[in-house]
Amino acid sequence: MKKRVVLVVAICLLAVMFCAFAVACDNKGLSAYELAVQNGFNGTLDEWLESLKGEDGLNGADGADGSNGADGKDGLNGRNGLDGQDVSIEEIFQKAQAAGYNKSFLEFLKDYLSLNVKDDNFSSSQALLSSVIVSCSYTYMDGGYYWTPPVERQATSSGSGVIFKLDKENGEAYIITNYHVVYSSDATEATSTDGIIDDIRIFLYGAEYVNYAIAADYIGGSENYDIAVLKIQSEQLTSSSLRAVTVVDSDEVLVGSSAVVVGNAAGYGLSVTQGIVSVDSEYITVSNVQFRVMRIDAAVNEGNSGGGLFNTSGQLIGIVNAKAASTSLENMGYAIPANVAAAVAESIIYSYENEEEPTLKLSKLTLGVQVAVSSSRGVYDEHTLSTKIVEDVVIKSVDEGGLAEISGLKADDVIKSVKINGVVKEITRTFQVVDLMLGVREGDTIEFVISRVEIEDVEDGEEGEEVQTPIETTKTLTISITATAEYFVKIN
Repeated sequence: MKKRVVLVVAICLLAVMFCAFAVACDNKGLSAYELAVQNGFNGTLDEWLESLKGEDGLNGADGADGSNGADGKDGLNGRNGLDGQDVSIEEIFQKAQAAGYNKSFLEFLKDYLSLNVKDDNFSSSQALLSSVIVSCSYTYMDGGYYWTPPVERQATSSGSGVIFKLDKENGEAYIITNYHVVYSSDATEATSTDGIIDDIRIFLYGAEYVNYAIAADYIGGSENYDIAVLKIQSEQLTSSSLRAVTVVDSDEVLVGSSAVVVGNAAGYGLSVTQGIVSVDSEYITVSNVQFRVMRIDAAVNEGNSGGGLFNTSGQLIGIVNAKAASTSLENMGYAIPANVAAAVAESIIYSYENEEEPTLKLSKLTLGVQVAVSSSRGVYDEHTLSTKIVEDVVIKSVDEGGLAEISGLKADDVIKSVKINGVVKEITRTFQVVDLMLGVREGDTIEFVISRVEIEDVEDGEEGEEVQTPIETTKTLTISITATAEYFVKIN
């Protein structure tokens, strides 16, 4: 750059000199070179021209940048890379183990996937917005012993409930509560119908005042399952932040997992207590009625009945219905598993919405089998770091002429799975067979996958002898059953 600028300057200077000479001198005179020679220059013309150049001048300031040129044409597309392969998180974990990783699967998730794995992420807001107070008012007769005349008195009992189904557009909702919350054997006929209290009112969370009470209708219930369904309609539902509960598979609830009780404890308004699931399934007897329940150690008090039992994500896993009354026992509450409560409620709602004359009772399919446990064991899952009970469920007996017998089920069949309308349930506990029948409707198809041991006689022996040797073979069979009307019964 420097040499080129200097050269241009030098050439311009020479051009000016030539022009000056051309203007000022006659054409017939001596040239500049000749004059230089006459004046003592000793050299060639080129040398004389070279002697005229001065020293290099300083660099001039940089000129302004020119505008960008037009974009060139796009280059050719590169070759497509190879498609990636789907890889499960379990496969990644296994590869990590092969490379020397020696921690648990849960620790692997925390270490390498930056997951915030917690047991305390319970959304109390979601549970509270799905919970309600149930208040019942009635009269009863007091006294009447010996010379004391009976006196009619007013009573108010309170419990809890959850919003099972919600239609905000129409301002309607179905509520699940306990049967014993809305039933009283002491209520007078003037304030009850077959023991079901007539005056039932619902209070939503945040609107727990008398002027916000919503009248509720009794849709139906079952004393044997301690579940009742109520229906409410109010403008309060259309403009509120209420939400229906999300029901999860209570069969998957593990012992030791967190459990949260939301209910109207002691009638003081909706409140929250927390504990764990102590037992995932057991049976208790209350007022001569046996219930299958989960045991929890969260605080349960009067008024919690009918309220929700939630997991740490605010999902419904049960309906609280009892507590240990002994003064020597502490923190032993009980809840009806969500699978049972939801199935009973769905059956009652289905009857209410589809039958011309609803009976207000639970409708249940009678399969005609008795099941038993052939083996039971605790199984540890390394991925979830949890232990659960797994049972082999066998048919102990089949009722003669029952739906199971005419469909082909037999005693000693081991039940592997049950599919109802395309939904498959692996059978790992005896109670699952009974619970599943609560969700069957008339016309539904039920498929049992069973394992059956059959004995076949095989000829054995030398020529001329007829010897039959029994051989046991185990076969897997699928038996399909159609639920017909005559096998349904109404349950109180």
